[in-house]
Amino acid sequence: MSKRTIKIYGVLFLTWLATVSAVARPERPDPVSYVNTLVGTASTYELSTGNTYPAVAVPWGADFWTPQTGSNGDGWTYRYDATHIRGLKQTHQPSPWINDYGAFSLMPVTTGPVYDQDARASWFSHKAEVATPYYYSVYLADHDVTAELTPTSHAAAFRLTYPEGQSYLVVDAFEGGKVSLVDAYTIRGYTVHNHGGVADGFRNWFIVRSDTPFEACPAREDVALVGFRTVRGQQVNLQVASSFISAEQAERNLLEVTGGFEVVRNAARDEWNALLGRIEVTDGNLDNLRTFYSCLYRCLLFPRDLSEINEAGERVHYSPHNGRIEKGYFFTDTGFWDTFRSLFPLLNLVYPETSARVQAGLVNDFRESGFLPEWASPGHRGCMVGNNSASVVADAFLKGIPCQDIDELWEAVTHGAHAVHPRVSSSGRLGWQYYDSLGYVPCDVGINESAARTLEYAYDDWCIWQLGQALGKTEEELAPYRHAALNYRNLYDSEFRLMNGRKADGRFSRPFSPLKWGGDFTEGNSLHYTWSVFHDVEGLIGLMGGPETFAAQLDTVFQMPPKYDDSYYGRPIHEIIEMTVMGMGNYAHGNQPIQHMLYLYDWCSQPWKTQARVREVMGKFYGPWADGYCGDEDNGQTSAWYVFSALGFYPVCPGSGEYALGSPLFEKAVLHLPGGDVHIEAPGNAEEKVYVEKLRLNGRVWQHNYIRHDDLLHGAKLRFTLSDKPSFLRGTRPEDRPYSLSR
Repeated sequence: MSKRTIKIYGVLFLTWLATVSAVARPERPDPVSYVNTLVGTASTYELSTGNTYPAVAVPWGADFWTPQTGSNGDGWTYRYDATHIRGLKQTHQPSPWINDYGAFSLMPVTTGPVYDQDARASWFSHKAEVATPYYYSVYLADHDVTAELTPTSHAAAFRLTYPEGQSYLVVDAFEGGKVSLVDAYTIRGYTVHNHGGVADGFRNWFIVRSDTPFEACPAREDVALVGFRTVRGQQVNLQVASSFISAEQAERNLLEVTGGFEVVRNAARDEWNALLGRIEVTDGNLDNLRTFYSCLYRCLLFPRDLSEINEAGERVHYSPHNGRIEKGYFFTDTGFWDTFRSLFPLLNLVYPETSARVQAGLVNDFRESGFLPEWASPGHRGCMVGNNSASVVADAFLKGIPCQDIDELWEAVTHGAHAVHPRVSSSGRLGWQYYDSLGYVPCDVGINESAARTLEYAYDDWCIWQLGQALGKTEEELAPYRHAALNYRNLYDSEFRLMNGRKADGRFSRPFSPLKWGGDFTEGNSLHYTWSVFHDVEGLIGLMGGPETFAAQLDTVFQMPPKYDDSYYGRPIHEIIEMTVMGMGNYAHGNQPIQHMLYLYDWCSQPWKTQARVREVMGKFYGPWADGYCGDEDNGQTSAWYVFSALGFYPVCPGSGEYALGSPLFEKAVLHLPGGDVHIEAPGNAEEKVYVEKLRLNGRVWQHNYIRHDDLLHGAKLRFTLSDKPSFLRGTRPEDRPYSLSR
């Protein structure tokens, strides 16, 4: 993408941002009504069908709310098969494996002044539960109470309908927290609950204000219990707000819920409809619509914006890096190892104003900690591998997302390429000294998952090189990154035609098993990670001996039985089980490293296989039900894969400015972008019509297996002609292949 195009897109973005709120959209169906927030909640520690919880929130909100079926501190905060609710919890949890921070809960009770979370828990049924992104309601049978809530970014409105008699409200600040009764209408407190990634003195301050006076009851330091004398059907309205900055700021955030319950609910509903409505899809299959918008909902939750507006009207945030109050945006609760692949490219395409704020937040991460995050919750967390912040920065800038501090981000990505965080080895590059000197991270120097690190570092170096070119950096400065982008070659083991760990003396790891999970790889095996050469697929094809051999290697992954070697872990981890039960060989869509692999047939002149496989995965592995995912949803990444794939294209290589083509799921889709609408049509689309017979882009026959980001910026029309039989002629020329560095 040229620098001129980047500037043009930046101007278009700013013009659109200034007018989009005032432009009336034509009436269309209400997209939020298709969302099922319970998708992915039928999960356990042993088997994930999403590992999600029903987040009641506004898009990218600072605070989420959720019904709590698990005990305090349990990462599985809500399980679909649970029978009891302990409370309605404010949560910031991005994943059960990372767990929560800043959590506290409210629970209406009528069985006496019970503090204990087990004693106050109530039976509930999904039949008496309403779960939407903007509103949650549940009947708590043991207490004969209907509890409702609706959110803003930093606050929520509650409506509790009590029976006749003595009623109570429990406010639980969790262990180590403190809560107290201020007056007959107000409770204040703070929670210190966290699982890491915070500075000393961390607190989430909260305030609960009631429209009904309550009677004080004996209190514990971390739990308050207040009483009401109620008549049957009496509604008690609560306003609840919190702040990571101060108690005073928490009270200021109460202003978000002025106007009453219905006003707050309608505003939240409108916000969801506006953002979900950026993509309109038309389909006769209701389940497809529900799955699509349920996935898109997940794409608009993380990363969350923790910034707040202070008394002076300034945007400020608590910094988990240094414990101070700093100016500007701060986004967190995402793992770039997962989300660089398609979640951030989706934001760059459809929600560029949010991407611009994220980039501003990354600048603050660097200023406050000296590193960009790789897994943040809320600060740096030790989880996963790679240095994929380089991809998040490069893809945004190359797609024209404005960032006035891009020079600081350039400093950040280049610093992180040759350093590692002194306390959190996931930030920066663990093993960078070996990588810089040998061209790979050795597998015998005490650094686990070395091959995965090397492959991702090579891609990240390519991202830095791409970014540097766009910034006009000198060839001398960029040459090392251009050279290092080819380091994936150092791990190619020609004996097995797969990637393998390599020792410091240059020898490949032996014995070698392509079925071994972990060890040299991250939550996968060589069959999954060999394809992690996003930026140079043709280079990988050359190593393997040509397109036909490459395609045969891809085929093998699907054709072989789902065997595995779990000796590194000592047991089959949940990602292994999720692969074995899906009936697609050794293809493990439930985890991120292989999710782009289906599209690689576009590079070896067999695009019909991509088309068939993508539609197969959409049909088999996704659905609008509680078990609707085939593994961890992971902060929008697995959902963004579906959103892109359902539209008919996917960003295999963020930073390249291209999308690999697949097979659209819908007869019609419209993307409302800043520069114009993109219309995607597939007349007569049907379950059996998975193959692309013909594609026209803006009326012209389009033979290539890719479309460019630039092709979509100013509005476009893609018209697919689909068939139940593959076309062996379309997209088979070398020039039809998407971007590769080697070419």
